[in-house]
Amino acid sequence: MEYFVLAILWITFCTLHSALISVTFTNYIKQKIGGSYRFYRLFYNIFSIITLIPVLLYAASIRQQPFFVWDGYLLPVKYILLFIGILCFAMGSRRYNFGQFSGLAQIKEGTNHNLINKTGKLSSRGILGVVRHPFYAGIFPLIWSNDLDITSLITNIILSIYVIIGTLLEEHKLILEFGDAYRQYQQSVSMLFPFQWIKKKLGFMPT
Repeated sequence: MEYFVLAILWITFCTLHSALISVTFTNYIKQKIGGSYRFYRLFYNIFSIITLIPVLLYAASIRQQPFFVWDGYLLPVKYILLFIGILCFAMGSRRYNFGQFSGLAQIKEGTNHNLINKTGKLSSRGILGVVRHPFYAGIFPLIWSNDLDITSLITNIILSIYVIIGTLLEEHKLILEFGDAYRQYQQSVSMLFPFQWIKKKLGFMPT
């Protein structure tokens, strides 16, 4: 029963999190509150953190002994996954605009772009030339590098599905905003796993 409750909590959080940032809902909010919409991104981030806390606390309260532990010869794999995840976030943070990501830039400047890199324009520099969504890509190796019990397994599966769905929804918004320019970017850079970057490095694709 407790694992069912955990799954419901995570699914509810993920669904609500996605719904509040969907194009349909944000366009509706824009029409309703007008210029005050510049505060929405900051509100969204704060609300997401507040609603995430009880889910994490409940998950922690039902943790049990793991059935899978990264040790012995698997320990290097764990550290490689951690390194990849941290690298994605570190390199992504160099390209993203923290003010735009947090919502502070929208309040100050009154702008709101779906693309939150530092230029506000499409770019394939740095990590953005390897994967289109480095933060989302970094989540996978970070969550799966932990030891696994039933609680963490349920959490990881739901979060993995959520990240994929959330990334696809984000792609839809970016296509609406940037059109053919973003479609061309999709053709040259992979979404989450750097298949196309690897092919280019191995000489299977023109650079």
